[in-house]
Amino acid sequence: MLMIKEKTKTGNLPFEKALKRSKAERYVLRLYVAGLTPRSTKAIANVKEICEKYLQGRYELDVVDIYQQPKLAQGEQIIAAPTLIKKLPLPLRRLIGDMSDTERFLVGIDLRPKK
Repeated sequence: MLMIKEKTKTGNLPFEKALKRSKAERYVLRLYVAGLTPRSTKAIANVKEICEKYLQGRYELDVVDIYQQPKLAQGEQIIAAPTLIKKLPLPLRRLIGDMSDTERFLVGIDLRPKK
């Protein structure tokens, strides 16, 4: 009986480490918007709301206006706005739209697996 408990405990160790790592990971996000259009302001509000709910204290969000900083947008090859880029943790991910679909957002930044 003791052997089974030890084996089970050891078997869960990688999962527990992964769970702790995912809770401790810091997310670096950059949201590219096109001025203060209704779609841009909605995307900013949606990203902030979702991040505060699911990543509270574990994220850094930079909002970049492609009209004020076109070289940054060009360097990231932004072709549509709003676009969110998850820089860290790797792999890099891109999401386009107003970020109103919370489930899609969470899957897109690898916080939830695809169903």
